[in-house]
Amino acid sequence: QVQLVESGGGLVQAGGSLRLSCAASGRTFNAMGWFRQAPGKEREFVASTRWNGGRTSYTYHADSVKGRFTISRDNAKNTVYLQMNSLKPEDTAVYYCVASMNPATKTADEYDYWGQGTQVTVSS
Repeated sequence: QVQLVESGGGLVQAGGSLRLSCAASGRTFNAMGWFRQAPGKEREFVASTRWNGGRTSYTYHADSVKGRFTISRDNAKNTVYLQMNSLKPEDTAVYYCVASMNPATKTADEYDYWGQGTQVTVSS
């Protein structure tokens, strides 16, 4: 049974940092990443990482988080991380971990597996 278990969310002041983790179990994935959804807003892509079939990995970050958020992955632990620095109130949302057997990138429909979500709240 596949499970994606997120952790690391919480309440932080603007300008602060948080690190989200997502541990996958049940199988390994080519692509893993993060989406988020704020109240009253549509779900949006945050960041993802995928393999090209060899040893090369690629990462993608939404323009709104470039330079502030960094996605990384530990294949030995089957875990993906999202380091979030310089957080802003507009980053407040539920963050969802996603995974795909295929080399997915930025579209939600590419991902077959979703975690339960972890709340990130940034106060001003």
